[in-house]
This record gives sequence, C-alpha cells and structure tokens, in this order.
Amino acid sequence: MQDVEVIEDAEAAAAALDPVRARLLAELAVPASAAGLAARVGITRQKVNYHLKALEAHGLVELAEERRHGGITERVLQASAAAYVVSPAAVTVSAADPDKKADHLSAAYLVALAGRLVREVGMLARRAGTSGRRLPTLTIDTTIGFRSAADRAAFADDLTAAVLELAARYHHDDGRPHRLVVAAHPLPDPHPLTEETSS
Repeated sequence: MQDVEVIEDAEAAAAALDPVRARLLAELAVPASAAGLAARVGITRQKVNYHLKALEAHGLVELAEERRHGGITERVLQASAAAYVVSPAAVTVSAADPDKKADHLSAAYLVALAGRLVREVGMLARRAGTSGRRLPTLTIDTTIGFRSAADRAAFADDLTAAVLELAARYHHDDGRPHRLVVAAHPLPDPHPLTEETSS
C-alpha cells in the first residue's frame, strides 16, 4: 500500500469521490472481504461487491489475499493507498498551468503552481515506485507571523536574494533540472466567524 496516490484519470477520480466508494476506500485501509465490509458499512454484500469491482477496475483497491472455505474462495481486498489526491489533470488536460496566469502574485497563480506540483510529483512518484527507486525531493514547511505588509515585503526581497544567490552557486547547465517553488499564503482561520456571530 502506497502512502499517497495521485489520481490522474477522470473516471478513477469519479469512482474515488463517490460517497459510498470513498467510505469503502477508507474502510479498506485494513484488508477486508465484501462480507466484512457489508457488515461494517450497513449495505448489502451485493452492493459492496458492485462498488468494489468499480474501484478495483481503476486500481484503487487490490487483492490482499484469497481465503478458501470449502469450495468457496473469499477475496480479501485493501486500498491501494492510505490516502488519495486528485490531480488537476483528472479534470482537464490544461488544468493547473501557471504559464497561463499573467499575475504571478495572484491566488490563481499559486493554485496553478500547487496543481502543477501535484501533477508532476504524482507522475514522478508513480515512475519511481514502478522502478523501485526513491524519488529525491526536498520540502521546507514553516509558519511565519508578519507584523505588517512591509515586513512581509522585506522578507520576500531577502528570500528572493537568498534563493538567487544559492541558485547561482549550485546550478550547472549539465546538471539534472529540479523545480523549486517557494510560496506563502495566510493560514486559514480554523474558526471563521459565521454571519450570525460576526454581525
């Protein structure tokens, strides 16, 4: 079972997002048979089998083992990944193209960059998994509290200068290209005010 699987196929995405099938995928973090799932989720085994066949057809569940009981073979399935992310490519081929966003300071550009990151890393991770290799990645994730817009702008200037200096020091024209994306956005409020409480 993979840690995270990026879904790029539109039909696979539709299958994973169906409420019943999404529930079955969550339940299949632990391998189970159709009969076991039916008892847990409260729907008939026939309906569970129907949904499992669709999920299996898209590679979202896989056979964990077969158990034989007399003349009957019970198939035990498990989810192909612990978590799933739908790539923008599953929506449209041209989705998440930052080159089509003129304003590089816009939220739309940042979302397009994030979508491209999901698409590219998902594809590379799948290739690495197939070949048995580890994908070399680097991630920096932190939170900074800016007191003012001026502080944020000064930080952006300093960060840009530092990245340009490091890129100039380590870049080689004959080296393997790596994409570096640095992004910042305000953290979402975990308790947004409703209309009733804000009035």
